[in-house]
Amino acid sequence: MQYPNQFATTSVLVTEQNKVLRNTYMMLALTMIPTIIGAVAGTSMNFSFMAQHPMIGALLMFGAMMGLLFAVTALRNSIWGVVALLAFTFVAGIFLGPILQAALHLRNGAQLIGMAAGGTGLIFFSLATIATVTKKDFSFMSKFLFIGLILLVVASLANIFFAIPVLSLTISAIAVLIFSAYILFDISQIIHGGETNYVMATMALYLDIYNIFVNLLSLLMAFSGERD
Repeated sequence: MQYPNQFATTSVLVTEQNKVLRNTYMMLALTMIPTIIGAVAGTSMNFSFMAQHPMIGALLMFGAMMGLLFAVTALRNSIWGVVALLAFTFVAGIFLGPILQAALHLRNGAQLIGMAAGGTGLIFFSLATIATVTKKDFSFMSKFLFIGLILLVVASLANIFFAIPVLSLTISAIAVLIFSAYILFDISQIIHGGETNYVMATMALYLDIYNIFVNLLSLLMAFSGERD
């Protein structure tokens, strides 16, 4: 038998979790603005250095992203955490420059970018709905996803040296699956109280969406790209 105070405590927890989820979705929508601005800027920038020195370019990109992620984490409980998150998404948008430039050199590049964006949105909304409606706890996926992510990073770094086209496609396909699963996991964390900070929740979901878009676009370019 539950006592009134237990009902009250449960009600407060549910209200707080719904608030975090609502704020996360609102913040996630807001992050798309600096991302698009950064992406537009990135399409007109010269990334030849990164093309000529892929390892150094990857390390510089990784360093910049990790520095901003650290800033977001450190400032997550203040308004400056929101500022840092928006700055992070702007820089992430700029780093879309190389793949967007490559896509736009294809005859149907703009269409492929639109398809990748639409596909990413469809994946996100479908999985977000499943996680929200079913309220299933996907925390059991934590270890499997972490191991998969580590293996994915190692394979990606190795492929910088070997540059095997088939491996690149395999990595992209696996990445789409892993980050799609992360959407279920991250939203489940919010719903079940595992993540109570909407800034950190937004950052997690943003990274899921970002990586799905990049890898989905890579696959579309490989299989449907029309070269002159």
